[in-house]
Amino acid sequence: MDLPSPLAWLVDEAGASPGPERFLAELGLRLLADGLPLSGGTLTLSVPHPIIARRTWLWRAETGAVIEALAFAAAPQSEAGRDWLTALGPVWEERIGPSQDSPMLGWAGIDNGAGAGAFAPAEADRLREVARFAAAPLAALAAREARAALLEAYLGRRSAARVQAGELARGTGETIRAALLCADLRDFTALSEVTEPHAMIATLDAWFDRVAGAVHAFGGEVLKFMGDGVLAIFPVTAASAGAGAGRGDREVCEAALRAVAASRAGMVHLDRIRQAQGLAPLPFGVALHFGEILWGNIGAADRLDFTAIGPAVNLVSRLEGLCKPLGRSVLISGAVAANTATVLTPLGEHTLRGIADTCAVFTLPAD
Repeated sequence: MDLPSPLAWLVDEAGASPGPERFLAELGLRLLADGLPLSGGTLTLSVPHPIIARRTWLWRAETGAVIEALAFAAAPQSEAGRDWLTALGPVWEERIGPSQDSPMLGWAGIDNGAGAGAFAPAEADRLREVARFAAAPLAALAAREARAALLEAYLGRRSAARVQAGELARGTGETIRAALLCADLRDFTALSEVTEPHAMIATLDAWFDRVAGAVHAFGGEVLKFMGDGVLAIFPVTAASAGAGAGRGDREVCEAALRAVAASRAGMVHLDRIRQAQGLAPLPFGVALHFGEILWGNIGAADRLDFTAIGPAVNLVSRLEGLCKPLGRSVLISGAVAANTATVLTPLGEHTLRGIADTCAVFTLPAD
């Protein structure tokens, strides 16, 4: 059967689209080439994510550009796609599937000045046919995006990408250089003994928001939450077309220091909120180190963890344990100090439990 170009593409190639933005742009261009008078298009997918409820991609025919709009779970329901299309011209939309969470495909026609009327009947029929043929590739695309969202929520963006790329074998991984951040709350056990469980969960969430939010803001990735503790990395990356300019030893150490400063500021604000509620402050400790780690799959034959191990991980954990004895909230290893222009206060050489060599320890001047 000889199908029009947009339908043939939907049957033969669209299911392999690398992402929703490419799917929408390619389909829009093929519809334009097939004679449909379009000024723009939208594609909305629901995603299983703790923060984001829906992702909407907006394609403008005039420039070919695609931008993304996010709808957050805690926010009122938005119609970002429809609102954007309405500003371009007459709107045609259809949900591709029976569920309210099914993908939504929409198009804006070229406004001919005759008012916000619908597409011509023949044009609407062609768009309905496109929607019918788009059901299968959009189902595959939505499933891939849902899987990616779930993996990123539980593993982090970089680790999720590695797992999705098929790196699933136990014991496999790569050695990378990274700045490491290890943090935890002080006296957490005592606090949990006198705090109702739901309130304790809210307290942990507030703490993790401050630390993880700062880590992500400066290009790091949280590897794991361990009770009240956080382990995060800021990997050294090479320059490439897909990854941007890359970041060297100094850049990742500076980023980790900025993340610590941001998380401390966030905790000061949180403690003020808690004080106004008659609650105790949340003392914490944070340690930074820089070195090589093995980043990959570790675990049992049927239950894996994508994480980091190695002497550098051991050292940053032991260094964080020194925060309380030294009465400091931030401790920084000599390896980080050697890769930053930030003024630090030296605290001398210290022996860390289980670490053979002594460690030069620094702190921030204001700590």
